[in-house]
Amino acid sequence: MTERQAETEATPVGFVRLDSETLRGNVIRIFEALGLTSKDAATVAHALIEADLMGVSTHGVSNYILLLYAPFLQKGMTTATPNIKAVRESPTMALIDGDNGMGHVVATHAMQLAIKKAKATGIGIVSVRGSQHFGAAGVYAKMALEHDMIGVATTNADQLVVPLHGSESRFGTNPLAIAVPTDQEPPFHLDMATSTVPLGRIMLSLRAGEPLGPGWATDEAGRPTIDAEEGYRAKRLLPLGGSFDLGGHKGQGLAMVVDIVSGLLSGAGVLDQVSVDRGVGHFFAALSIEGLRDVDEFKTEMDHFVRAVVATPPAPDAEPVIYAGVKEARCRADRLAQGIPLHPDVIAGLEGLCKELGVDWRG
Repeated sequence: MTERQAETEATPVGFVRLDSETLRGNVIRIFEALGLTSKDAATVAHALIEADLMGVSTHGVSNYILLLYAPFLQKGMTTATPNIKAVRESPTMALIDGDNGMGHVVATHAMQLAIKKAKATGIGIVSVRGSQHFGAAGVYAKMALEHDMIGVATTNADQLVVPLHGSESRFGTNPLAIAVPTDQEPPFHLDMATSTVPLGRIMLSLRAGEPLGPGWATDEAGRPTIDAEEGYRAKRLLPLGGSFDLGGHKGQGLAMVVDIVSGLLSGAGVLDQVSVDRGVGHFFAALSIEGLRDVDEFKTEMDHFVRAVVATPPAPDAEPVIYAGVKEARCRADRLAQGIPLHPDVIAGLEGLCKELGVDWRG
């Protein structure tokens, strides 16, 4: 690991750090108490902790355990022990029905199947319906890396994003993740919403009392706003770019692509046909490199490629050039060593849930 990759991440003001394995144990116990099997609880915990380790705190333990996952399980809106099954299957493809299970469990099952098919045929594609919010898409794309494969993961979601020039939400944040293995350098790992930011980023700004960035969201009339409370209340995010001049039409186009492959191909639906309480669709792909290239040669060339990118001289007073995956690798190294930063309100909320469930919280 390079010197810059080992840099220490500053702990946000007012936050405290919790050891990742301690936090993992807490999350496993929570989901076991909510009715998941030990194996599935560990799968959910892995997805959430991995998101936090990568720095994707919006999709870690901070937001959705209390907002979605626990309430949905308690109300029976999520199937705690789903019967995940293949509805249609070929040597290279499969359509999976997730039986309205936890999205992390369904997505992990689907990506494992895509990898299995890619080992046998060179490529595996799995489409999913009947699933729910699965957290950070990058967690599943990265699963392909240890098999010397390129991984892809997408999902559609609740209508939170307004089309460019629109005043009402039509798309989900519809994330797209792609992971590509390297040899010595951090893997290329793109994990992006097709909105400028996900709703979780609005929630973090609201919790921290910070304004929103320009091009993030609109108010309830469709006017751009930087007021976090107004933006969260309206829940009208802008497509990636935020405006036509800054490429917002491209962000909208990507959101529609994700809807097509995640929602239409799977039969899960698009636009107002999907929501976290009625189910969403996912798409996963694994591409075996050895079917096209010698793996070692490819990974060595990937190293040369990314090194050439980061060797680009920075602009005056700018930070060094990086690529998708470097920041995540640095963050992961730091948080494994120093712990995951959490806001005291998050810890208090999780402690309260543990008390409600009769589970010990270990800090």
